[in-house]
Amino acid sequence: MAKNGNDAEIDEGLYSRQLYVLGHDAMKRMQSSNVLISGLRGLGVEIAKNVILGGVKSVTLHDQGVAEWKDLSSQFYLREEDLGKNRAEVSQLRLAELNSYVPVTSFTGALTNEYLTKFQVVVLTNSSLDEQICIGDFCHSNGIKLIVADTRGLFGQLFCDFGEEMTVFDTNGEQPLSAMISMITKDSAGVVTCLDEARHGFESGDFVTFTEVQGMTELNGCDPIEIKTLGDICDTSSFSDYVRGGIVTQVKMPKKVAFKSLSSSMAEPEFLLTDFAKFDRPGQLHMGFQALHAFEKKHSRLPKPWSQSDADELVALAEEANAAQTGSAKQEQLDQAIIKKLSCMAAGDLAPINAFIGGLAAQEVLKACTGKFMPIMQWLYFDAVECLPEAEDAVLTEEECAPRNCRYDGQIAVFGSKLQELLAKQRYFLVGAGAIGCELLKNFAMMGLASGEGEVIVTDMDTIEKSNLNRQFLFRPWDVTKMKSETAAAAVKLMNPSVRITGHQNRVGSDTEKVYDDEFFESLDGVANALDNVDARMYMDRRCVYYRKPLLESGTLGTKGNVQVVIPFLTESYSSSQDPPEKSIPICTLKNFPNAIEHTLQWARDEFEGLFKQPVENALQYLTLVTDYPHSWEDCVAWARNHWQCQYNNNIRQLLHNFPPDQVSSGAPFWSGPKRCPHPLEFSTNNDLHMDYIMAAANLLAQSYGLPGSTERSALTKLLQDIKVPEFIPKSGVKIHVSDQELQSANASIVNPEQRKLDAKANASFHCPIIDDDTNFHMDFIVAASNLRAENYDIPPADRHKSKLIAGKIIPAIATTTAAVVGLVCLELLKIIQGHTKLESYKNGFMNLALPFFAFSEPIAAPKMNTNWRSLCSLREFPCSTLSSCLRPSLKNGWTCRELLYPIFKDLFNSNHAGGSEAYEIEENEMFLCFYFHRMTEIVTKVSKKKLGKHVKALVFELCCNDETEEDVEVPYVRYTIR
Repeated sequence: MAKNGNDAEIDEGLYSRQLYVLGHDAMKRMQSSNVLISGLRGLGVEIAKNVILGGVKSVTLHDQGVAEWKDLSSQFYLREEDLGKNRAEVSQLRLAELNSYVPVTSFTGALTNEYLTKFQVVVLTNSSLDEQICIGDFCHSNGIKLIVADTRGLFGQLFCDFGEEMTVFDTNGEQPLSAMISMITKDSAGVVTCLDEARHGFESGDFVTFTEVQGMTELNGCDPIEIKTLGDICDTSSFSDYVRGGIVTQVKMPKKVAFKSLSSSMAEPEFLLTDFAKFDRPGQLHMGFQALHAFEKKHSRLPKPWSQSDADELVALAEEANAAQTGSAKQEQLDQAIIKKLSCMAAGDLAPINAFIGGLAAQEVLKACTGKFMPIMQWLYFDAVECLPEAEDAVLTEEECAPRNCRYDGQIAVFGSKLQELLAKQRYFLVGAGAIGCELLKNFAMMGLASGEGEVIVTDMDTIEKSNLNRQFLFRPWDVTKMKSETAAAAVKLMNPSVRITGHQNRVGSDTEKVYDDEFFESLDGVANALDNVDARMYMDRRCVYYRKPLLESGTLGTKGNVQVVIPFLTESYSSSQDPPEKSIPICTLKNFPNAIEHTLQWARDEFEGLFKQPVENALQYLTLVTDYPHSWEDCVAWARNHWQCQYNNNIRQLLHNFPPDQVSSGAPFWSGPKRCPHPLEFSTNNDLHMDYIMAAANLLAQSYGLPGSTERSALTKLLQDIKVPEFIPKSGVKIHVSDQELQSANASIVNPEQRKLDAKANASFHCPIIDDDTNFHMDFIVAASNLRAENYDIPPADRHKSKLIAGKIIPAIATTTAAVVGLVCLELLKIIQGHTKLESYKNGFMNLALPFFAFSEPIAAPKMNTNWRSLCSLREFPCSTLSSCLRPSLKNGWTCRELLYPIFKDLFNSNHAGGSEAYEIEENEMFLCFYFHRMTEIVTKVSKKKLGKHVKALVFELCCNDETEEDVEVPYVRYTIR
């Protein structure tokens, strides 16, 4: 644990993923912030959940209202037995369980000015406009940061006021850029040229510093310099001549931002646009929400669901408010249709909208506490009216959307009772019960998905770890080591006992297709992915395409998130487009010419894999090449010391023997540009880093051979004093060869090989769970090995925190982004269940809460090809309506190969060959002709030499066709159903 300035501890085991998003400094600032959240309906509890998981100093929950039926549509910490009880008091105990480091209290009194001074951040939800303005003016005058959040059905509102002068320490959250220099000119506006290894990414206005510049040393260690125009820095005309080398690094400069108070910004609002297709919507909703406040003040209630008279009155109130405007908030003309929809849904309370707005609002709380990332300036409006029924004749009525005194009243107010019946019957497959999976399950439960005849099947083979608790909010400390799927299912059942959820512990893939077979997929209504790797996503995408099931895909990376919806025959699939492959590091850079800490960490990771992941037999070859293997702890220490000498002294000296520091290549110094000239290290027991390496390496080797290890540092020092290391002898391209006979002899020399097995669990594949576990020596070795190599090459070292991130390829994560992304996913789910058929009704989304930035677009349409059955050479499209019988043939007695092919191509054959005979060209090889009149099931059995299992209900055959120019022509696969 690390301590902040207030002596509070940062539990890196708990906050590890969040620390990679916010950093230690921001976490320390957050741990000195007291936050008040007023209003504990669905939106308020969503904000509170995310803020508590974030790790502020304290959270106070305020509410003067009691739980009602409509609250249960989204308030996941209220139960039916809580009806009539104060929402803050009931929620306090359940929210307090989320994070033992954050005290959570409830308050049910009036929010007086004196009481507000206890807090650094105040969040208002479910409050009147008069209260917002009153509290807003007080907070603005007293340096208290204010956030106002509100949701009304499919509409959401967010406002931020962080004072007249706020310092933002990091505006975008990206890692500082760095590049190697190839030239700097002496000029009144010096020009810096970077090596052409990759695009450097610097922009005008960026601030940079310089290190390791040879010649023009005045730049080294200087204050941050602004890039005036791209490439130009400052006046270098009086500096020394540039010789070579140097690194330029971006510096994040603090930025001052100013906010207007709520009362001031009402008339002169500044909007953050969330959907460029709705560029005029924020202004309309700004007036609409004011009209809602006026309506509620007048009638002491919200407009009734889908009441036309109330909608007409709200339009009139909006017109009055707009006419009274004198500032930029005034609209030339109000969109009456959208104002009426706002009225019709104002009484609604939807879990997905609360999740989205709640995630955004909680992120703004963290920004207010830390100064990390750019805040929303200042108003944000959001709507998802495209979730309403598509059909023009599907008009929702006041009667259909009236309250039923049930837990779904908030949702029925928006969509009516018929959708609720559809939701209850859904059968969905959720793949993954991690952060996204937990949020999806919570939203499913609140929406009533599978609350009747349906079912949600969730599968996840992982167990719960401490680092999960920071964002996988269904889990508690006492759940650590339990299975995620079962624990999540049980937690969600508490939120809504009527939801049917079944937990599995299976990995999705070819090895579980007997479990998730034809019968399983054909029974589904859809699939939702909550995965953390591309391979699994692509596999599930292929399965959904094959079985023609809709797929909801999403992912997060720190403050970034994306949502993709895949609809059969309507949108492209997930696999239709892919991100570019991850850039790899050249082998020569890793082996001999590292110039960045990323290179040394990858080298150290490769060292770990090569030394401690191989079977004992391979380890023997690597360690001694002939006969030696460790018999004791002393042997392990001796090996570690000798290996240290080899890697950080002898190998470096050998490299310098081959390429001396003054080596010249093609008229230029060999050690220049990206090539750093290394220097050998001299071992010392007084050097903590040297000792860290020996301790970790020796213990890992001991674990590999089932030998006892040790953590006694003083005893280790004594052992090292007696170890003699071989003298370095330069080699001239000599390679050591060991014969197979010698290797066999070495393997045979192992006594009781069964007792010398590798500990498979201890040295399992290197991945995040191992890195998170600080009780073993895996990460100790990686950090020490990397930093020693960095010292060889004069590369700045990385601390344990940064080393974990890079070496473990950890995905930074934070609860706020996850909540917001899942809210958008569930909005798409509502469209799917209603049977939306228009491409423009669906929304793929991308967000970056750090900027903040939002982008929504309609999905890319499913690719189509032009149809021409009369000429195979121009064959481009196979419409499903035309080919359904050909693509999915099914006969009781089974088809032969001939019977399968002939119907597919008969139109072509009849048009090209008189009499309709089988005159089409077939590749006449012996194997094909042998099988030509066999049944398809027989062919598969003979070729694969395996019997078809009972779970196999269909076979897939790929057709390979060529046009008249012998070019390949893409044609659909044939799904042969076995009956």
